[in-house]
Amino acid sequence: MTSEPLLPGDPATGPGPAAPAEAVARQRAELERLRDLAATTAVLERAKGVLMAVTGCAPDAAHEELLQRAKDGNRSLLEQCWLTLGALPPPRERPAHPATPPEPAGTVESAPVDTGDHAEVLEALGRALVRVGSPHELARCLLDRLAPELAADAVLLYERLPEDGLALIGHAGVEAALAAQWRHVPPVPGLPALEALRSGRPRWLERPAEDRARYLLIGPPPERWLTRAWLPVPEGDTARVALGVLRRRDAPFAPRERELLRAVARLCGGRLRAFDSPRDAGAGDISQTVQAVFDALPGQAVLLTPLRAASGAVTDYRIAAATPEATDVFGRTARDLIGRHLLENYPGVAGAPLWQGCLRVLETGVPYESEPFVYQDAGAPSPVTATYTVRAAPLGESLVLSWLRYDPEDRQEQRLADVQRLGNLGWANWNLLTGEIAWAAQTYTVLGRRVDQPPLPLERLPDLAQPEDTRPLARAIAGLVSRGHPLDMPFRTGTATGVRHLRMVAEAVTAPDGTPVEVHGFVQDLTAQRSAELALVESERAMLLQHGTLQAERALATRLQHALLPLPSKPVRLAGLRVEVAYLPAQAGIHVGGDWFSAVELPGCDALFVVGDVAGHGIDAVATMAQLRFTAKGMVSTGSSLTGALARLNQLLLHSRDGQITATMVLARYDPDRHVLAWAQAGHPPPLLVRRGEVRFLDRPGGILLGATGAPVYESLELRLEPGDRLLLYTDGLVERPGEGLDAGFARLAEAVRTHGCGESGSLDALLAAMLADERRDDVCVLDIRMPLEEAQDAVEAPPEAGA
Repeated sequence: MTSEPLLPGDPATGPGPAAPAEAVARQRAELERLRDLAATTAVLERAKGVLMAVTGCAPDAAHEELLQRAKDGNRSLLEQCWLTLGALPPPRERPAHPATPPEPAGTVESAPVDTGDHAEVLEALGRALVRVGSPHELARCLLDRLAPELAADAVLLYERLPEDGLALIGHAGVEAALAAQWRHVPPVPGLPALEALRSGRPRWLERPAEDRARYLLIGPPPERWLTRAWLPVPEGDTARVALGVLRRRDAPFAPRERELLRAVARLCGGRLRAFDSPRDAGAGDISQTVQAVFDALPGQAVLLTPLRAASGAVTDYRIAAATPEATDVFGRTARDLIGRHLLENYPGVAGAPLWQGCLRVLETGVPYESEPFVYQDAGAPSPVTATYTVRAAPLGESLVLSWLRYDPEDRQEQRLADVQRLGNLGWANWNLLTGEIAWAAQTYTVLGRRVDQPPLPLERLPDLAQPEDTRPLARAIAGLVSRGHPLDMPFRTGTATGVRHLRMVAEAVTAPDGTPVEVHGFVQDLTAQRSAELALVESERAMLLQHGTLQAERALATRLQHALLPLPSKPVRLAGLRVEVAYLPAQAGIHVGGDWFSAVELPGCDALFVVGDVAGHGIDAVATMAQLRFTAKGMVSTGSSLTGALARLNQLLLHSRDGQITATMVLARYDPDRHVLAWAQAGHPPPLLVRRGEVRFLDRPGGILLGATGAPVYESLELRLEPGDRLLLYTDGLVERPGEGLDAGFARLAEAVRTHGCGESGSLDALLAAMLADERRDDVCVLDIRMPLEEAQDAVEAPPEAGA
């Protein structure tokens, strides 16, 4: 949301438009003159400071030296100052000064300092000091330059007060809360900065344990800075500012570092005298120069000086300066605003995003710009409401706050523009009598035209359409213009980014005789919606095709599975055992699984029992299942051992379909003469044995799933069956549930068998109903093998194999 700022005053009653312009021009010219004067003074003081640091001379002597060099080189004083700061040439030969008496206590040491090793550092610092405008900026500049040279971590500038206390006028590398806590220090004993100013000599604090006992150290904690240096900044024979350099390094200042710090302190002396505003200004002590700057600024802005509590937290702001156009929500103008407190006059700001944004600016130095917001003040005599956009930027330790206020007409226009942008549409108006055409900015975007191109007449709009849509659009526009028929028509247009799908809606305004005289409407970009519709249709078509393919595959796999796994309708008799088979396909999904079984009599009256599970679903799984089923039966029937058959089946899977198929299996061979069941397994769940009411799972012999490795090891075990025993061979679909471990599934199966499967009357159907009450996600195959208690058996079918 944007708008032009409100101009204060009433143009009908105020001075003519030329008078304010002339006043502003004069103020700007005076401001530029003051800026040039301040810049010249600042450069002169820097140059004097450099000479003082290099030669150790007094300020007056440094000034005379600059004047003499400018005269000798036929240059202006300002040119000579720049040359001195840029090149740092050696001083001109001068007569030696007479010997001076010993320096009394309280004066600043003035012995020349050898700065030959520090010329580059001092040169760079001298250039940087030209651009600083406050003690706070001076501290930041010093920290930036001294950190790589001295490993400095913080810089403090303290000024000696008339009552002999100290005031913090600049700092860098120190948190705002800590700076506020140590902002004013009374003249207590043990202050290193105060002792340096009183004696005129530096204080080097290089022994942390002794220093903590002797001095009052700035903290907390004092251990944060292990070494510190406090140097008086000379201004003639005295000093009223102390420079503090604090380091985390636990090492004394080397002689070279001490010489550099003395030179830096002398260099800072000239700069401190060049500042325009008082260094310890109070909340309302703003110089006339600052207000002059604000008087020359356009727009609405104020200078906010933060008011802090003893803890350093900002409690309010004082309006210290204001631009002539500044007007608040209550109509107060610039002169009425100066001196007021922010929260006292605008309590609705407390805790709002604007308040938090100003705090972040003070902490980070990064400007803040708000979104448009509505300020409401119900506590006023007449409630006021206004919409603003506010920007806050740092200025030293203060804030410059500028704002725009939106009129209702501005907000309405902005809302209309937002609606058009969000709806991707733009309005248009054609006057059929005058030929005048008006388009919204969004209309150019929708039609793919540049804003510097003229809007098209109504009859030329079909030129933008694709050839297939040109004639229908032209006919619709002709009916709109000639007979006033409303128009609502989609069409396509080509742009640099591709074809766009547009919709035009328009209606005619007619004269009393029914003749159309004006057309207004809108054009909307429906490309995104149309692309989504086409993608949806294509997706539905692909889904239907895929669904049909999968259904056909399932039907084929189901028929193939039924042909390969014919299920007996009743229990069968094999080698004196009663065998019942159950196969339940998964209820979810459309794929057929690879679970399978085999129960056949072998030559010699032995019986073969197999339960297997091929990984995957569909035609491939069914084909692999058939291959394993018939191969296993054939190998065991021709005399292969159980473990040998598993090893060969493993090789079969490894060399089929790129070795990507795996399977699990249980192979069991029953000898009716010995009543012994020999069995082996390949990664399959263990069989479950029910004997005399006790339910337990058999210990599995070694064996990894088929198709997993080229060198498997398979073992076999034997189990002697007793009359009344019941043995369950099953696939993992019987015990697996989503989110549940196999151990829990085995426990559920054992409990279900105890409840529904112990004794001769135990029903396989009841057992399956208890285990598979929920939806099945996998096929289930179960072989229920029982040793009868007596020879007499119920009527049973003959074995289904050849088939089963």
